[in-house]
Amino acid sequence: MIIVEHLAKAAGPEQVPVLRDVGFRMESGEMIGLLGASGSGKTTLLRCLALRDKWDKGNFRIDGADILGGGFGAKRKISREWAFLEQNSELNKERTALKNVLIGQAAQTPWWRRLTGVVRTDDYMGAMDELERLGLLDKAKMKTGQLSGGERQRVAIARALVHGAKVILADEPVTGLDPKSAQSVLETLMTLCKETGLTVVAVLPLELAEKYSTRMWVLDKGVIKHDVTGRRLTGAERAGLI
Repeated sequence: MIIVEHLAKAAGPEQVPVLRDVGFRMESGEMIGLLGASGSGKTTLLRCLALRDKWDKGNFRIDGADILGGGFGAKRKISREWAFLEQNSELNKERTALKNVLIGQAAQTPWWRRLTGVVRTDDYMGAMDELERLGLLDKAKMKTGQLSGGERQRVAIARALVHGAKVILADEPVTGLDPKSAQSVLETLMTLCKETGLTVVAVLPLELAEKYSTRMWVLDKGVIKHDVTGRRLTGAERAGLI
């Protein structure tokens, strides 16, 4: 159980409120589509949840543990178990897909591995298993700069899973992808949610959110105005989105 209460965040020199009073509860296995007009705070919400941006106020609990007030150990839990996938995934295009999956993000990888690139056999096999599950086994030895946008997104997902991600926060993971690649990425995430209990919160276009999400949040003026489960949005709920 993940509980957020009264999350507020202002930005810029004039401290303009971006998030005013965001609150929600979410369970493992949910795939949540995050919707909202430009400037509604979608990216800021994801960055706050990933602790990339400091909260101005609010409460954040995971299975009863106080994340914001729990010191370094509680925050370390987020850096290790939550993955933030930006629109352009932070992959080294000169490394192979396999190397990108193995090395991972700095917070998830021992310092000696980042320096030497040395990996254990078990880690190697785990990375290959994830690449195979995501349909990328034949791309493992290719540099990520040679892969398509959809393939790079799946490499980023594989990296998150190999390094123990239980929650993925994805900022427009299919923007710029062709329809087939976008479908592949979202079907992969949806399957992982169902089969492994992975939780995903992703900024998505309305039509894809309605097709693939188990739940949708509509952000408006810094709050979650609508929280919809298991159905399409009504005309009133769509107002301002399209």
